[in-house]
Amino acid sequence: MDMIEQIISLALFEDAGLGDITSESILPASHKGTGVITAKQDCVLAGTGVARKTFHMLDPGMDIRMIYLDGDVVQKGTVVLEATGDLLCMLKGERVALNFLQRLSGIASLTKTYMQTLKHPRVRLTDTRKTTPGWRLLEKQAVRAGGGSNHRFSLFDGILIKDNHIAVAGGIAAAVEAVQKQASHLMKIEVEVSDMDQVKQALSAGADVIMLDNMSCAAMKQAVGYINGRALVEASGNVCLERLNDIAATGVDLISCGALTHQAQAVDLSMQIFPGPDNSQQ
Repeated sequence: MDMIEQIISLALFEDAGLGDITSESILPASHKGTGVITAKQDCVLAGTGVARKTFHMLDPGMDIRMIYLDGDVVQKGTVVLEATGDLLCMLKGERVALNFLQRLSGIASLTKTYMQTLKHPRVRLTDTRKTTPGWRLLEKQAVRAGGGSNHRFSLFDGILIKDNHIAVAGGIAAAVEAVQKQASHLMKIEVEVSDMDQVKQALSAGADVIMLDNMSCAAMKQAVGYINGRALVEASGNVCLERLNDIAATGVDLISCGALTHQAQAVDLSMQIFPGPDNSQQ
């Protein structure tokens, strides 16, 4: 079972693992029907694959027609998915599939808004690890659907020396040296800094990427000038739509924004289910 199937299995068990007393009482036998999911507001879709897999895990024979896919912009009133199959399975999967679609489309839609606001094409906008526990893979896919980029997935695939690492190691130079001894030569080393003194220490220690954390735009511009291309520069902390272009104008290479995932609002989608023509027992 892959990671996405594990996430779906947990969600299905949470919702109906001990049964669906309402649906099972109304449908004691198997019946066929059709369901449609409709957008009730303009949005950027994400989570279409996980929604389809949700229904297929309940009814492998369910016919799912994805009319739109991740990254597509849809208008209010648009049908995005049509399903034909077992009605009981459809009823059991409805809320779980919608939860995935609504949450992930909310992230994609917010990311799209950020990307449309950003007027500096050379600057890459990335997400962070501030994701819903267990949903990181899905939420990072949603960021990409909205046109954004991913930062490291987790602690194993990227080196980022943060303030607490620096405190534990006894300083920036000591932290960088310790990591250099253990890390592959193929991995970049990023160091989080909060003032010009730390910028100088990180650059002197050999950092490949320097993260300017919660610094003013004036301080970021000064830091970019000092670094002068000797390391990639990332801006992080207090990133919002209103400050996005001011931050980008400082000359940084990357902007990481936790708001893409932790401040996204679920979009409004709904599902209508219709019984077959005769609704007869199969």
